[in-house]
Amino acid sequence: MKRKLFCELSPFTYRISMEKEILKRHMKDLFQATCFAKERSKDSLPILIYQHNSLIRRRLGNVNMQLQENKAINLALAVSHIDGLIIHPGETFSVWKLVGRTSRRKGYKEGLTIAKGQPDQGIGGGLCQLSNLIHWMILHSELTIVEHHHHDGLDLFPDFGRQIPFGTGTSISYNYVDYRFKNETTNVYQLRLKVDGEYLRGELRAVERQQHSFHIYAENEFFSREDGVVYRNGQVYRDIIDRGTGRHLEKQLIRTNHARVMYECPPSITIIEKKKE
Repeated sequence: MKRKLFCELSPFTYRISMEKEILKRHMKDLFQATCFAKERSKDSLPILIYQHNSLIRRRLGNVNMQLQENKAINLALAVSHIDGLIIHPGETFSVWKLVGRTSRRKGYKEGLTIAKGQPDQGIGGGLCQLSNLIHWMILHSELTIVEHHHHDGLDLFPDFGRQIPFGTGTSISYNYVDYRFKNETTNVYQLRLKVDGEYLRGELRAVERQQHSFHIYAENEFFSREDGVVYRNGQVYRDIIDRGTGRHLEKQLIRTNHARVMYECPPSITIIEKKKE
């Protein structure tokens, strides 16, 4: 029998382990002296780099829709700490440095979380949708992603109105599982975010136009059954294009998906049987 880790012994030991990781992240940031973006402006920078809208209330398998309602509240609270943020050259964006720890005292509700590869719920749940939207916009920019966590190779829910390729999501958990990017350009960028009745809306803006444009897409997508387990497969690419000439400069592989499907596949999905070699 596999020996349990300390964090797996009980909810109490899990909490101890989590607080240890939180403290380690605080100490790491302190000693690295990272310059985090913190200036905010109510005025929008002149150039729109990219914008995206993300539907808030999505039907995710059998997940309680009340958690989706709570997510809308959580997103609105988190967005209030980020909207208008200016990212100067040399500065780093961090979700958790801006949002801080979520709690009932701050008004956060129980929302959807992922624990041990399964849907769960917790205070402040649903904020991955915020980091997902920011990440999608940053992929269309010349900013440098310095910390990004995937959902551990799992396809948790069937597609519902999917607009962006599978595998471009992010996972965050205060504060040691963060989403961060750095401005290594000479341009100044800004994030504009808001929650309305239906959507989480985002804009990435800047002082100057970018030299390049970007196109993110998926190729070779299929479902396979391997030793009785169904997987979702494919690659996600990013094309870099010269804005002035329209010339294709580079095709970057940014993600290879081989994600275990955690739901019952509908009959409309074709599954390729793969035998052991």
